[in-house]
Amino acid sequence: MRAYNFSAGPSTLPLDVLEEVQRDLLDFEGTGMSVTEISHRNKAFESVVREGESLLRELMHIPDDYAVLFVQGGASMQFAAVPLNLMHNGKADYIVTGNFSKKAFQEGKIYGDAACVASSEDRTYTYIPDLASVPFRDGTDYVHICSNNTIFGTRYVEFPEGKAPLVADMSSEILSREVDVSKFGAIYAGAQKNLAPAGVTIVIAKRELIGDPLPACPTMLKWKVQDENGSLYNTPPCFPIYVATLVLRRLKKMGGIKEMNAVNEYKAGLLYDFIDNSPFYTNKVEKKYRSIMNVPFTTPNADLDARFVKEAAANGLVSLKGHRLVGGMRASIYNAMPVDGVKALIEFMKKFERENA
Repeated sequence: MRAYNFSAGPSTLPLDVLEEVQRDLLDFEGTGMSVTEISHRNKAFESVVREGESLLRELMHIPDDYAVLFVQGGASMQFAAVPLNLMHNGKADYIVTGNFSKKAFQEGKIYGDAACVASSEDRTYTYIPDLASVPFRDGTDYVHICSNNTIFGTRYVEFPEGKAPLVADMSSEILSREVDVSKFGAIYAGAQKNLAPAGVTIVIAKRELIGDPLPACPTMLKWKVQDENGSLYNTPPCFPIYVATLVLRRLKKMGGIKEMNAVNEYKAGLLYDFIDNSPFYTNKVEKKYRSIMNVPFTTPNADLDARFVKEAAANGLVSLKGHRLVGGMRASIYNAMPVDGVKALIEFMKKFERENA
């Protein structure tokens, strides 16, 4: 029996995709080689990269003047790549709404005048700052945000608008809801939450912004170089790119991001409605800013939290322990988490409440 995996990442993948991967592990596209063995220069694999890019462009309605890249190093590597590619005048604004946006800000300060212009740290990142009152500075190269905060369970319901290009880390929500890519200078996302196994990161960047990286930028981090080489400048993370392409095919077949978003809203609604109507469980995030991907919650005390995680795992509901910065529990209900998985979690929560209230 497969468990329902609520891990924040690497996360659950669609079963039908895993079954297709299983078949290709021995013979990929009639090559007589495993998909894990095939050269990235092989025509069969080059077609996978091209299809993956094409599907991303189609599903996200990415304009032609944007580069779409498959790169290595995780989203954390892009914390440095962003300023190295975009901080042309040495100045950038950051909105800090969680652990990863704080890390991105700290990395940005290495390369220039990076300023935290707004933060929700004062209330343990349980809200998104009022964008209308953010003191954005003049002459900045970009404004950086993390659109969905994996650890603390918040998301932006609207995005900053201003003179500077907007850059967003969308690791934990990419492809979960529709966004207007044309309003962003760059988007990046680690794939291990909604797309693929860990190892590949998606970068979507407006080409007019990436033509002149800082002199200190390593070649491997130059988005322009990756774009000019079709994400094949060196050996890329082949297997995660292949799996991502399968996931994108599946997403297109089921109706695209709009349909996926409807399912995600439904799943999150079920879970939040149960928590809100329970005297036993608590979610501290301001309702307006609640993530539909990551749902943190607690019981009345830490001992019960630990018991919950242990007993849930024994019932096939795994990886529910909250991040060490928050504690409690966290249910990551990404695209691949079926509705039945959320319903199973709620039924267990009901049972645990009855037995421990």
